[in-house]
Amino acid sequence: MKPWIAGIHAYVPGKSTGADGRRLTKLSANENPLGCSAAALAALARDHAPAEYPDPDAIALRGALGREHGIDPARIVCGTGSDELLNLAAQGFAGPGDEVLFSRYSFAVYDIAARRCGATPVEVGDADFGADVDEMLAAVTDRTRVVFLANPNNPTGTYLPRSEIGRLHAGLPTDVLFVLDQAYAEYLEPEEADGGFALAANAANVLVTRTFSKIYGLAGERIGWATGAPELIDVLNRIRGPFNVTAGGQRAAIAAVNDHGFVTRSREANREERKRFTQVIEALGNHGLRAVPSKANFVLVLFEGALQAETALKAIAEAGYAVRHLPGQGLPQALRITIGTASQMDDIAGVLQRLCGNAA
Repeated sequence: MKPWIAGIHAYVPGKSTGADGRRLTKLSANENPLGCSAAALAALARDHAPAEYPDPDAIALRGALGREHGIDPARIVCGTGSDELLNLAAQGFAGPGDEVLFSRYSFAVYDIAARRCGATPVEVGDADFGADVDEMLAAVTDRTRVVFLANPNNPTGTYLPRSEIGRLHAGLPTDVLFVLDQAYAEYLEPEEADGGFALAANAANVLVTRTFSKIYGLAGERIGWATGAPELIDVLNRIRGPFNVTAGGQRAAIAAVNDHGFVTRSREANREERKRFTQVIEALGNHGLRAVPSKANFVLVLFEGALQAETALKAIAEAGYAVRHLPGQGLPQALRITIGTASQMDDIAGVLQRLCGNAA
């Protein structure tokens, strides 16, 4: 085993069972509680031919994405979820002796992607659980090859506006790849778009990644995509898996892209339930609970008083729900809670209210 592989701590997915093996309602993986589009489900079942290889270039899917976002399909590459593309970005542009930079409390895959190719991960200080552009720019050295930024960020839900994204990119050397991970971008309101697509269209060192795992509800199909300069797309095409997106996944993704009504309903439902749940947490502020302002489909709840995150985690599991505890990412005092249905969020809120009442 290469020494840099030995330093990797394998990615830990959100749990779906309790300590006793009991099946729990899963609010730990930021899945869409509405499922996926009916049109996507129908597409999955149509023309099923498991003995045949899928289109290795995902031509029809790239065309649909290009039409949806006004992007030349030649500047799009598809992947086995956006995770594959994030790893390939590091692999294509960094290696032993190089540095890969990202903010504290970022997506766990960034550290893995850096170590996987032998590069050194560099974690930069945050600003109240969000990325700090000045800290990131100050950490860039002549060894920096890749900068990862999730916007909105996972696991904190924080968000940088277009002006800050532009400032970060403008401050980077032109030979540093800026990877803007927009896995949760569809949960933003249209006026909140961070300008990533425009940067990717006009700069040679910007790669924007997206996924079908979140608002589109196709996490089980593992479909992601990225856009950037032709030279960047060429690099990723050289090293990606040759048949990396299944035929059914490609059909489902095309249908999902075209079902604007489902995306709108998912965004609106998430916005309403996130707001209601955040208000509950705010009302418990005198008990030490705090919700990090979120633009995604989850809320990071901080436990800064007598009630501990581990106590809440156990009580929520006893109520039948799995949420995400992240001590491995430096967040032992927090739980990341996916926004579910109204009844699910009422259940979680009730557990926290009872715990705070008992601790008073």
